[in-house]
Amino acid sequence: AMRTPKEVYNDYAGRRLAIIRALTEEQELFFKQADPAKENMCLYGYPDGCWSVDVPPQEVPAEVPEPAVGINFARDGMQRKDWIGLAAIHSDAWLMSLSFYKGARLDQDGRQELFALINKLPTIFEVVSGRVAPAPAPAPKSAAKPAKTPTADPMAMAAEDEDDEYEDGDGDPCPQCGKLYSTNEFWIACDFCDTWYCGRCAKMTEAKAQKIKSWKCNGCSGTT
Repeated sequence: AMRTPKEVYNDYAGRRLAIIRALTEEQELFFKQADPAKENMCLYGYPDGCWSVDVPPQEVPAEVPEPAVGINFARDGMQRKDWIGLAAIHSDAWLMSLSFYKGARLDQDGRQELFALINKLPTIFEVVSGRVAPAPAPAPKSAAKPAKTPTADPMAMAAEDEDDEYEDGDGDPCPQCGKLYSTNEFWIACDFCDTWYCGRCAKMTEAKAQKIKSWKCNGCSGTT
């Protein structure tokens, strides 16, 4: 079992993003791999953002909660959008059960923090069915942190600099991938809506951002 809510959440967010990719932008590949002629198959999402369609492990009971078995058998027996929606619903249920399993050692406050983080993200079904639009891909930004009002008091300035240091997990998760903030990674924010994104989703580095005066995310630009 993982020890902190943020560890469990990051595991959940990575797997969720992988499954969303399988059911949306890589749907054709998922459709081909979920061949009804094959044996019982499951859709797996992994913390690193990768996914696969594979047979479940043979041990009974399973070591960890497993995805719905036989998702491939229903592929040709229903309309594709309904089948994709069914895969999404089962995937949501799997990720929640897996998160509860991995967070088994969390106390009441830890569980509340974990599911508050999870609830900030739309479910896989909400994204796949179009009930909630996927987060727009961010554009580049000029700075990694909002500026604070300067003060003439050196002691106060030192205190402000200390307060300006963000810690791992601070703030809302990246709306693109759901990952929490990490001090080892570059993050950028829209100058118009002040929404923060991780540099990986933004395809941006600190060096590139420093060359740009301001930027507007796709959501504020009215693009999709």
